[in-house]
Amino acid sequence: MTETEIASPGVDACASAPRPHPRPAGQDRYTISEVAAFTGLSAHTLRWYERIGLMPHVDRSHTGQRRFTNADLDWLAFVGKLRLTGMPVADMVRYAELVREGEHTFEERRELLEATRRDVRTRIAELHDTLAVLDYKIEFYAGAPRVPERPSA
Repeated sequence: MTETEIASPGVDACASAPRPHPRPAGQDRYTISEVAAFTGLSAHTLRWYERIGLMPHVDRSHTGQRRFTNADLDWLAFVGKLRLTGMPVADMVRYAELVREGEHTFEERRELLEATRRDVRTRIAELHDTLAVLDYKIEFYAGAPRVPERPSA
């Protein structure tokens, strides 16, 4: 799968700098175990992603082994970011389907990502509130007088 917003040079797919590929383009044929080691995903997860349609068609060697490319690694990095947002797997699969359908789905893809962004911002606000409570409690305990422990009976 070629995802313009992910695989194109100069396009910021994620807020952080993309991780460099282990091999240059043209020499980028990775086994499932190499991809698992590079991404931290298990081979089982990678097969599952392919089975449910979250991964594009992965090329196979003459012996039937999967051969992943740098574009596949980029896609998996993006899927990892989507997972971190808490996006449901069904929505990630829908996004992948829209990518495969082509450019006429840009609007629907954008809407899906905007909904996810709203959810992330809500979660961030909740976490900020939770952090404030923790900070308050930590300050409370830091300033609380120490009470000697009772001797064991």
